[in-house]
Amino acid sequence: MPVSMFAFLPGIGPQELLLLALLGVLLFGRRLPELGRSLGKTVVEVKKGLRGIEDEVSEPSSSRQSAEPESIKAPQRVTASTTPRFDDVPASPSVPPKV
Repeated sequence: MPVSMFAFLPGIGPQELLLLALLGVLLFGRRLPELGRSLGKTVVEVKKGLRGIEDEVSEPSSSRQSAEPESIKAPQRVTASTTPRFDDVPASPSVPPKV
């Protein structure tokens, strides 16, 4: 007994699939190439991610370099000479701000 590709959709025959394809073309006609490209890029990115995870899992743990945390630096003081100045627009208290 052959296994159908659309076995998860019982009762849908070739006529129904043709109708669904026609509706898809009517709804997404101009954007179908764009949707196909984005779907292809998504599949490629997922495969790259899975390959990276497989490589990470398969490599021995002894060959991995231990991640050393960066040293924590003390906060630096901001001096008056390094603070930004906003003298471009003169302050005018008599004119209310525009909303």
